[in-house]
Amino acid sequence: MSLKITVIGTGYLGATHAAAMAELGFEVLALDVVKEKIEKLERGETPMYEPGLEDLLRRHVAGIEGSTGRLRFTQDWAEVGAFGDVHFVCVNTPQKHGEYACDMSYVESAIGSLAPHLTRPALVVGKSTVPVGSADRLAATIAGLAPAGAAAELAWNPEFLREGFAVDDTLHPDRIVVGVRSERAEKLLREVYATPVGEGSPFVVTDFPTAELVKTAANSFLATKISFINAMAEVCEAADGDVAKLAEAIGYDDRIGKKFLRAGIGFGGGCLPKDIRAFMARAGELGADQALTFLREIDSINMRQRGQMVELAREALGGGSFLGKRVAVLGATFKPDSDDVRDSPALNVAGQIHLQGGQVTVYDPKGMENARRVFPTLGYADSALEAVRGADVVLHLTEWREFRELDPVELGEVATTRLILDGRNALDPALWRAAGWTYRAMGRPTA
Repeated sequence: MSLKITVIGTGYLGATHAAAMAELGFEVLALDVVKEKIEKLERGETPMYEPGLEDLLRRHVAGIEGSTGRLRFTQDWAEVGAFGDVHFVCVNTPQKHGEYACDMSYVESAIGSLAPHLTRPALVVGKSTVPVGSADRLAATIAGLAPAGAAAELAWNPEFLREGFAVDDTLHPDRIVVGVRSERAEKLLREVYATPVGEGSPFVVTDFPTAELVKTAANSFLATKISFINAMAEVCEAADGDVAKLAEAIGYDDRIGKKFLRAGIGFGGGCLPKDIRAFMARAGELGADQALTFLREIDSINMRQRGQMVELAREALGGGSFLGKRVAVLGATFKPDSDDVRDSPALNVAGQIHLQGGQVTVYDPKGMENARRVFPTLGYADSALEAVRGADVVLHLTEWREFRELDPVELGEVATTRLILDGRNALDPALWRAAGWTYRAMGRPTA
């Protein structure tokens, strides 16, 4: 008998995981407590922008013409319990308001709602990013609430999705990590992931604490690498160096590597910032806070980059007030190929300049609707050309391909001043200068 899979939570992670499981050939039932989300997904529409996800959904959602019908949606916990052999919990774990710690209420609610309906052998698989030690506690909750008793088990299987590449990362993961307590749980997860494992994805079997630590450790390492090169950018600013050339030179060392060495306005989004803060908070609870004190500086360097971009813009405009200055901002999302503006450095910089009196106009290929909700008082344009029209300075803050392919000559004809500040070190300086622009990038005062 083929395994039947359920997915609890249909946000960014859950919607992608549910569609990918259907693509791998499983019958899938996904649950969400928000009716509007379910209705949207049943029409084959995604709750967020993610390249390739809508096509994948439409290929499998029941009721859509030509689909396999392998993916259905519900709000009924009893239906989920009766249907599934393997239940993936994919709900959000945001940062607590006013604290560094992780808010576990959504995960606890999901487990508490599902467990009483587990009347037969089942495997509950946590995919959410949680503080180490959570799985132990949640396993005890399931054991206490599930009518199936010990036959209802827990496993932990952290997600490693990159926004913009989530579909490929789910179908062809660079590694699969499973924290299990029994051979049965491992066997079930090997069956779930048989296709990617057959294609060569490494399958790493660990205990609960290690599986929980893998995601936060990976994100902490990536955050450290980004903040390291941004710290080097600060030194290059002071020493008249060129951080792009510095990154290129050290990136040839294969112990270091080239990835995540592009200096700029730093990281944001719904994962890296909150994950490193939750990691610090949990380490403190465990009495191991000194081990992660470096992450406080990583976070500080990252947040400092945003203020430095604002000051770079002020300096470029003559060093005075932003009052009466027209500022074009290219980019609102925290990264390209996403509509996610959570903790977006680009939107933060735009907001700071606006609050200091600048007339800010923003354009982003996919993030406009979400940006308007967060910062309704900013100006918004329907194209890069319209955003730049009449601008005294242009800030490039999200490295969309569309921005790299802009025609500097065309933009120069509508800008008041041909002055561009590259907050992502992603544009071609020679191309812009040839079109008469003054080009300046972070960490490259003389480049």
